[in-house]
Amino acid sequence: MFTLSSRQTDQLLALSAALIDQRAARVLVEPLDRSTGYWFGGGNVIRDRDGSILICGRHRVYGDSRTGVGAGERGKETAIYRADNPQGNFEKIASFSKSDLSTPDREVISIEGTALHLTDDGIEFFVSTEKQVPYPDQIAGYLKPGTGVWSIDRLTGKDVRSISPATLHEVIPSGFCYPARLHVKDPWLFENAGGDLVLGYCTHPFSWSSSGTALALRPVGQSSYQTIYSDALRRGPVWDIAAARVTDRLAVPKIGSFADVPDLSIYFYDSCECLRQLDENPKAVSRPRGWSCEEIGGIAVGFDDEPGVMTSLSVLAPLFTSPYGTGCSRYVATLADETGIFANWQQSQEDFSQPLVGHHLPMEQIREILS
Repeated sequence: MFTLSSRQTDQLLALSAALIDQRAARVLVEPLDRSTGYWFGGGNVIRDRDGSILICGRHRVYGDSRTGVGAGERGKETAIYRADNPQGNFEKIASFSKSDLSTPDREVISIEGTALHLTDDGIEFFVSTEKQVPYPDQIAGYLKPGTGVWSIDRLTGKDVRSISPATLHEVIPSGFCYPARLHVKDPWLFENAGGDLVLGYCTHPFSWSSSGTALALRPVGQSSYQTIYSDALRRGPVWDIAAARVTDRLAVPKIGSFADVPDLSIYFYDSCECLRQLDENPKAVSRPRGWSCEEIGGIAVGFDDEPGVMTSLSVLAPLFTSPYGTGCSRYVATLADETGIFANWQQSQEDFSQPLVGHHLPMEQIREILS
């Protein structure tokens, strides 16, 4: 069994830190307002057939799911933005409201993570929504007023502008048969060596006390999804003890120290020490905890022949925290090509809003780090 050397581990940590450069990043998509509770993020980034860059995510407005949607609208709409290149200006080209994504028997009351994927004959758009449906009888008392249950739907079109709510179909249903993973949301995806689609997503128990990462497989030529790993990344012992939500997979370039290594990937994930703010002893060492769920980030690694076996390299502390506002830094997404790696993520600002920010790491710098 191949294992990474300490030098290779240090190189992967250095590559990730250089890519998710908190101070060098520029704002790609503004939130709907520059104030607390207004965010944009939670999607992936892909290159369209014409060579342009597409990013997706959800616009959130002020609200607090801990007390129910009565505190605000929360996930208001999902949107897709386009630019000619990573350095360009991103413009909105499609969006869907909560009413657009609702069905007669399932009203959508919030929207979160999304993901785009090109197919042979078009494009598909995965969206996670909170639907106003009841909890199973045995745990009905845990459902907060005004909230619901999360699941993942899929919309399709010939191109981005033709994606239609009329094509909406649920692909990853809520875990009603297993309340410990009742809520499923925040999809991310990649194709394996055989061309099968691997769809990753976050799971939460009915009590919202933690989160985990699951993987489902859609074989080539099929339309059904089968869960292959229900707990792909275990929660850690320190800063990430409450959550382990993977948001992106980045194949490690086969250069330098990794030229002869079996196919290996970095997995960016979000976590926190607690799902509620904790007060620190003023005489203790101050450390980032996050002010609510899943607000700071780290990395794990895994060999591609076992996509559900991931090992965290951020054991003692997070690798990604914003230098502004609450310190929140989450929902990393990447796009690699011959020019380098383009990353975006949701980052807290001094005004406590969270726009989508991005950074492009040139290939020459990647080669230098991994040499």
